[in-house]
Amino acid sequence: MKDLTELCLELDPDSWLRWHEALDEVASIGLLDARETAVMQRAREVVASDIAPRAAAHDRSHTFVHDSYQALVRAGLGALLVDPDLGGTGDTHVAYAAAMEEIAAGCGATSLVYMTQFHAMYPLLISGATELARTYVPQLASGAIYGSLGITEPAAGSDVAGLATRAESDGDGYCLTGSKTFITSGDRADLIIAFATVDRALGRRGITAFAIAGEPSGLSRGNPLEKMGMHGSSTVELFFDRVPVANDHVIGQPGGGWQIVMGSVMRTRIGAAAQGVGLARGAYVRTLFALNSIHGRSLPPEVETGLTQVRGRILQARLLLLATARALDLSDSVRTGEVAIMKQQCTDLGWWATVECMRLLGSVGDLTVLGVERCMRDVLVTRTYDGTNDIQALLTGRDTALQVAQAQGAPS
Repeated sequence: MKDLTELCLELDPDSWLRWHEALDEVASIGLLDARETAVMQRAREVVASDIAPRAAAHDRSHTFVHDSYQALVRAGLGALLVDPDLGGTGDTHVAYAAAMEEIAAGCGATSLVYMTQFHAMYPLLISGATELARTYVPQLASGAIYGSLGITEPAAGSDVAGLATRAESDGDGYCLTGSKTFITSGDRADLIIAFATVDRALGRRGITAFAIAGEPSGLSRGNPLEKMGMHGSSTVELFFDRVPVANDHVIGQPGGGWQIVMGSVMRTRIGAAAQGVGLARGAYVRTLFALNSIHGRSLPPEVETGLTQVRGRILQARLLLLATARALDLSDSVRTGEVAIMKQQCTDLGWWATVECMRLLGSVGDLTVLGVERCMRDVLVTRTYDGTNDIQALLTGRDTALQVAQAQGAPS
């Protein structure tokens, strides 16, 4: 047996680049145009030099991945989907998916912090809140501030219409009272995009979006929650005790929050899907590197057969991810079910592939030095956030029923 540190791919940036480039699939890389390929390559380089080598230490110490995220910002990757007049690069969803996959392959926690910043930007970008977007999106894009999305509550997760946090009008604005849970980066967010109801009797028609900046009175933040994975990304509870929000910090129209959420998730779910593919690929490449370090090029036949299955399913998921992202770039009429299938299939693949890689590694599979068990721990939560995969299956089923009705000539 070699020195176990020799089995760790992520500590050598040159090896990281060489192995990932060698294992690229022409079928998927060929779907990227020149600009998208350049974005993917730039993300891969930053991951190799500044993110993957730090990933294990962040995981062990549970320290926030600030330096890793800021490396992405310095490389011009902090606002791919944002128009240039707001500090972004105006790139496609395909470019974003490709970058997210590279980041997740290197460090799941960094990919989660990266994804969350886009989650905070989306409501500002799609709601028509022009002045708020001009104020906050460039700061998020530059990494000057961190943002969080405050939707999930103790008794309301995927069911946004069931939110209990109240927003009471006081003439000059609103006061928010309630709590949020499982909020990514909520302990350090300079901007919280919070959703609350102006009237619970209205159901989804009462949901409203608010931009909460800084440290207003009445806002308190819990300590980071202990989690199975994503240790370098903090997750906290938020508590609102009549937190004041001025009228000019209402995002969109009162009662328009549901539409903002639904408009956002059609795109934010690309991030979760890309995490599933990226963490699967990260586990696969690390596994190949470790197995070849142990056995040389002649692997046991049963291991080669298992690796073939992992490679094939990763390619299938990668094609689905990029095709769905391209569809969103080309049209506003992508079906909810198509996005749901992408999110569910890609994140389920991530879990299956990481577990299978650990099995194929045998007795060394759970060694932390390899990084494969970390991919497995990190990928599990991708099946829960951005709408659980059970919810994705429900959405797909509803969309299929609509397709059947259309095929039968029934009115939509």
